[in-house]
Formats: sequence, structure tokens, C-alpha cells
Amino acid sequence: MSSTRAVEKERSAAEAGIAARLRALDDLLVAGAGRLDEERLEPARRLAQRSGERLRLSGAHTVVALAGATGSGKSSLFNALTGADVSTVGVRRPTTGVAHAAVWGADGAGPLLDWLEIPRRHLVEAPDGELPGLVLLDLPDHDSTEMAHRLEVDRLVALVDVLVWVLDPQKYADAAIHDRYLTPLARHGEVMVVVLNQVDRLPPAQVADALGDVRRLLADDGLDGVPVLGVSAVAPGGRDELRAVLTGAVAAHRAALRRVSADLDAVAAGLSDVVAGPPRRELDAAAVEALDSALSAAAGVPAVGAAVERASVHRAAAATGWPWTRWVRRLRPDPLRRLHLDRGTAAPEEESAVARTSLPEASAVERSRVDIALRALAATAADDLPEPWPHAVRAAARSREDDLPDALDRAVAGTDLGLAHPPRWWRAAGFLQTLLAVLALAGGVWLAGLYLLTLLRLPEPPTPTVEPWPGFAVPLPTALLLGGLLVGLLLALLARLVAGIGARRRRARVQERLDAAVAEVADDLVLVPVTAELRAYGALRDAVAGLAPAPRGRRRG
Repeated sequence: MSSTRAVEKERSAAEAGIAARLRALDDLLVAGAGRLDEERLEPARRLAQRSGERLRLSGAHTVVALAGATGSGKSSLFNALTGADVSTVGVRRPTTGVAHAAVWGADGAGPLLDWLEIPRRHLVEAPDGELPGLVLLDLPDHDSTEMAHRLEVDRLVALVDVLVWVLDPQKYADAAIHDRYLTPLARHGEVMVVVLNQVDRLPPAQVADALGDVRRLLADDGLDGVPVLGVSAVAPGGRDELRAVLTGAVAAHRAALRRVSADLDAVAAGLSDVVAGPPRRELDAAAVEALDSALSAAAGVPAVGAAVERASVHRAAAATGWPWTRWVRRLRPDPLRRLHLDRGTAAPEEESAVARTSLPEASAVERSRVDIALRALAATAADDLPEPWPHAVRAAARSREDDLPDALDRAVAGTDLGLAHPPRWWRAAGFLQTLLAVLALAGGVWLAGLYLLTLLRLPEPPTPTVEPWPGFAVPLPTALLLGGLLVGLLLALLARLVAGIGARRRRARVQERLDAAVAEVADDLVLVPVTAELRAYGALRDAVAGLAPAPRGRRRG
């Protein structure tokens, strides 16, 4: 009872391991779709479908196929194991390409045999329930002259749980079976048995040499450690060792899992070359910074920053300058207005739609810098990656290159340049300038009135005076005129100095915003596509690693 529980526990662990590897297979198909050639993914797709169907069918049955060449005695061995003349025996080319099935315990085997498309079935009534759950297939000859027969062998070789290759002493070194089947199935050694049939025809002293030669050939095929048995369909006891191997496979109820595991090994090996590079999911920070810098220059960020600085000083002078010369400032064009970047004066409905700027197109030098930066980014991202990833990364880096100029221009046009709301001190300084202008004008009118009275020889009214410092008195109208003019001029100069400092700070802030907007464009049109390829490579790499089985010792015969 404890032995049964141990077997069940081991099988449950094996099923859990296979389930995890099949999930990795699904991840592999998702990551590789559209990036790897369908020819490379086809074995994985077939396995995903085939393994799911096989594991959903009867787990109580083990499908074992006898495969061999014409004259190998395969059908005789099949009949000897079943105890009945189920399969036609002959040394000439077969007349049918349909496999035969012998079933030990037919309960639940029908859907499995339907899936295998085996129409000819024979129920074996073994004494004492021997080999319960075994489904033994006699395949057509793999070297048949009929193409349909060879295709049937190929189809079933890919589906069965255990493969028993039947060789004969005369043709066991035939390249047809080694090159077409044994070498390609090198990773399926755990679900494979090789038998040298008809050893009864060899002198007893030559049997060991012949078996040793078969093992040597199998080692050259990559199948070192596969059980190699000498059998005879007619000699007493000549099938006992093979029957013992089949009994072990049936009793473990794990042959189907082992076959799926071997198929997963083969898929992982077939894709190992496309994930052989280093792990890489993120981009090189220096390459990203170089790209952002090149795109900022191409987008005209330095020119916009300089225009913001000049426009800030221009508008500050217009708002806080000397009222008597302010009209001259208004005659000069606004630097931002010339570039169609004057969002501060746009109507709300106009601000909702980002217009194009009038910035000049990127120069040849700037375009060259962008091209070099794109190449460098792709090169660092694809460095040491196996094909097809370098090509995919380079293509992703340039996939939306034609959209960059328009996107950069819109990013610049849509960035808040910080001039929509002038600083409060501009309004205060402008009010003070107006007040000083009014005072200066009042003083001038007052003095003009006094001068007119003098011309008309009329008595002058008393004129108030102010004493800025002791011993120095100035008529009030003169003080108003000169003070208003001089203080206004000094205030204008001071405001110009403060406006210049603020303009430089505003330029730095605006360039940070513009660089951030340009970086978003780089992210959307360059970095995201490239990163998607790197992450697909990483996901495929993880999936192939997930296909790898847990370490285990190699099964020996």
C-alpha cells in the first residue's frame, strides 16, 4: 500500500512539473508570435496542441509502438507479445500502411485509439491481468516504398508514449533509421527502447559483440544510455527482458508524461539559439540620454528657450518700462509670436487644439545627430543578442522615425511656456510707473502754467517748495516733473534687471518642460517599441528556461 502511495505521489509531482513546463510553452508561443519565423514555432505549436490532447485522454493507458524496417521481424515480435497472429508477417514490402493495435484492458482506450486514428484493434486477454493498460502498436515499415506508409510512421512516432525500435542483425547500422529517426530523437532517450531482434540467428559468441556495436552506434546518435535488448520472437524466453521493460513502463503510468517531457526538451533545444544571449530588459541610460539630447536639439528646444527668455524680457519691459518710451517697445515683434508659440494670448478654444509652430526644420547636422543616436541606442540594446533580435530591435527603433518631426513639433507647441500669467510685480511696477508718469505730467503742466502767467505778466501765485535735504529747496512742480521722470527711469532700469534674472530662470524651467515633452515623444515612438522587443526576448528566454526539466539521473537499461 505504501508503495502504491509513493508511486501516486511521484506521478502527481511529475504531473505538476509537466503542467508548469506546458505553461512555459504557452508563454513561449505568446512571446515568439510575430517575432520568430513560424517554421521555428511550428514544433512548439504542434506540441502544445498534441500534449494537451494526450494528457486529457486516458492516463491509465501506455501507448508503445514497435517501429522498424522491412524484414526486422517487427510483426513477428508483435504477434509473439500479443499471443495471436494479429499482424501479417512477411519479408517483402508491406501492402498496408495502417497500424495495428493490441490492447491489454480495453476500458477507456477507445477515445485514445480514436485520437491515434488506429482502426484495427485487438483485445488481448492476458492471464492474471498482465500488462494492464498497455496499447501496443505495430507500425508500417519505415523504409516502405509507399510514401503513405512512411508518413503514417512519422505521424505515430510523434504521438506515442514509448518507442521500441526493432533492428535486425543484418541492417542495424542502416543509415535510413539512424539519420531519419534515431538522431533527430536524441532527446527522447527516456521514452525509447532499442531491440536487436532475431538474435537466435546469431552464434551465441557474436550476440554480445552485436549488442555492443548497436550501443556504439546509438551513442554516436546522441542516445547513449538507451536500453538495448537482444530479443527473439521464436526462442524460448527471448522476449522476457522486453516484456519486463514494458511491464515497468505500464506499472509507472508515467510514459505519457515522459514523452511530453522529452518533446519539451526537444522544443527547448530547438529554440536555444534564439535565446542564447545575455538577459536584457532595459535600455542603456546613457544611450537614452543621448537620444533625448539629439531630439531636443532637432525639436528646437534651445531656440524656444532663448525665445522665451527674450519674450519674457520684452513683455516685462512693455509692462514695467518708462511710460514715455514704452510705445517704442510695442513696435518690436514678440519673439514667441513670430514662432506661433504665444499661447498666453490665445483664446480658450484655440488653446484646446495644439497648432504647429513656425520653428525652422532641423538642420542636416541635427538630423545626423538623431540618426546617430538611434543607431547607438539600437546597437547597445541589441549588443550580443542572437538573431533575429538585433534586426528586430533596429527595426523597432526606426519603426516610427517618420513620425518624429511632427510629434516633436506638436510636443513643443503643446508645452506650457509659463507666460500665460505674468508675475504680479509686473502689474505693481506698471501701476507705479503710471503714477509717476501722472505726477511728472502734473508737475510739467504746473510749470507750464506758471510760465504762461509769466509771459502774460500776470501775478504768479505762491509756489510750494520741497526741501530734499537741509538748505536745498525745490519748487514742488519741478520736483514732481523731475522726480517723476528720474524715478520712473530708475524703476524701469531696475525692473529690466529683475526681469532679466526672472527670464533666465523661466528659460531654464521651460527647457526642462520641453525636454520632458521631447522625452515623452522618444518614449512613445522609440523606447517603447525597442523595450517591447527586449521584453519579448526576455519573456522568450524565461519561457525556454521554463521548459527545462528538473535535474534527474539518466535512465539506463
